[in-house]
Amino acid sequence: MNNFESICEQFAQILKGKSNVEQGSCSVSLHRNFQVLVQGYQSSSVVPAGVLFESMDQSGNALNLAEIAVLQEEIPGFMYSLIQQGLIVSALHNHWIYTDPLIMYVHIQSVEPPLNFAKKMALAFSFLRSYPVA
Repeated sequence: MNNFESICEQFAQILKGKSNVEQGSCSVSLHRNFQVLVQGYQSSSVVPAGVLFESMDQSGNALNLAEIAVLQEEIPGFMYSLIQQGLIVSALHNHWIYTDPLIMYVHIQSVEPPLNFAKKMALAFSFLRSYPVA
């Protein structure tokens, strides 16, 4: 196993998920475990929690990205945790209309060692009502 794959495995372990290496990118796909209706119909596909890193340089820094579905009431604590840890919140928006409950999507990014990013995300996840699951 090369160093990238080893770091990817550790990245996934920190996030309590399973790693996937594809085209130089390491991703961990999770989802939020709560019920949501879209136009009155139940959906489980609209509550992702994806975390990844790519473009790792020689000094161990990488581009780290995440997108997390959050409930409206989770936004203040989750955003506070992200910002306090120095992460960039690049977007907060909806993807779907007519959802019950209201779901927003937070996009996060940083350039730093991926394992540092994973630890920050794991801490931020603790501010959610439920930790994202694999």
